[in-house]
Amino acid sequence: MQYRRFGRTNLPMPVFSCGGMRYQHSWKDSPHWQIPQKNQANLEATIRRALEVGITHIETARGYGTSEIQLGRILPRLPREKLIVQTKISPKPDPQDFRRTLEQSLQNLRLEHIDLLGIHGINTPDLLDYTVRPGGCLEVAQAFQRAGRIGHIGFSTHAPTWVILQAIETNQFDYVNLHWYYINQDNWPAIEAANRHDMGVFIISPSDKGGHLYNPPQKLVDLCAPLSPMVFNDLFCLSHPQVHTLSLGAARPSDFDEHLQVLPLLEQAAEILPPIVQRLEQAASDALGTDWLRTWQVGLPTPEDTPGRINIPTILWLHNLLVAFDMDEYAKARYNLLGNGGHWFPGQQAGDIDRLDLSKCLARSPHAQKIPKLLAETHQRLGGETVKRLSQS
Repeated sequence: MQYRRFGRTNLPMPVFSCGGMRYQHSWKDSPHWQIPQKNQANLEATIRRALEVGITHIETARGYGTSEIQLGRILPRLPREKLIVQTKISPKPDPQDFRRTLEQSLQNLRLEHIDLLGIHGINTPDLLDYTVRPGGCLEVAQAFQRAGRIGHIGFSTHAPTWVILQAIETNQFDYVNLHWYYINQDNWPAIEAANRHDMGVFIISPSDKGGHLYNPPQKLVDLCAPLSPMVFNDLFCLSHPQVHTLSLGAARPSDFDEHLQVLPLLEQAAEILPPIVQRLEQAASDALGTDWLRTWQVGLPTPEDTPGRINIPTILWLHNLLVAFDMDEYAKARYNLLGNGGHWFPGQQAGDIDRLDLSKCLARSPHAQKIPKLLAETHQRLGGETVKRLSQS
């Protein structure tokens, strides 16, 4: 394993983290006696495998159902000085609700002290305000910090980049969990800002949200050769020293194995990556056209400024992945979250596109004439059964 300084926390962060949202018994809270022994044994085997390969960062959240309570049955039995333990709590309008939830998390984990607390899902300006306003959730967390129960405080986010930048610029957080990977590099300005503030940078779900890379289309497999798409994406992310760790949402001990192939390649990233990136870029250019790739995001409205709250930027991004890399399965899963993802994945699908006038909201786009047709075609190709977020399962 390799380790990187996690910003101003000064923690030696492994380049891979063990995320706790896929090995738990249930997304709903359950008492420990209702958790099947085979499920608990799988979780414990996964944690022990993580530690065996040097993954010392164990990360979970109050919103991950039984994950915390199951971890609480193994973490106290492990050498505490070798662990970096993190949980995450969603901000609340009432800071006392936040306090009670935080107390519950610490009780579930059965630890006197956790190393990292993340304010979970600062995805909107309102949620940022709940957190940082005087008397808000951050002050509650800081009181726990002064009492020695929390080491460092950060935040996780699925927000637009401008909201993430606002949160970073408060200079109130020690680290950030955010999305950034090959197929979606929009948050790079936030990573740069985090580095200016000497914050730790944790990449969320690079293999799942980064493209369902555990089940890649053949075209992507061919373009990434001789690496697998998963190994390519890990290497792409970690080739940037501004990135400190990637979350691996392991469901079983063997889920770490493919990722570990990246470690001996890190020193060779400057030689390995350019030809693969060039092939990917050429494939996208051949399929979509260089002018579209260069300008498709120009002048696009937010869902809030679009009739029917259609999420035009996300739908066009998914269209690009479909056409360039045949990423049908991933695009279908993400598209069908629209309308059901709340502030985690905002906006609506394009099913009503024929009844809406988008001319005003697209007035600043150089592709205003063809975008409605692309939205309709993408809906026809991807629309179908509603998909829920894992936490809604």
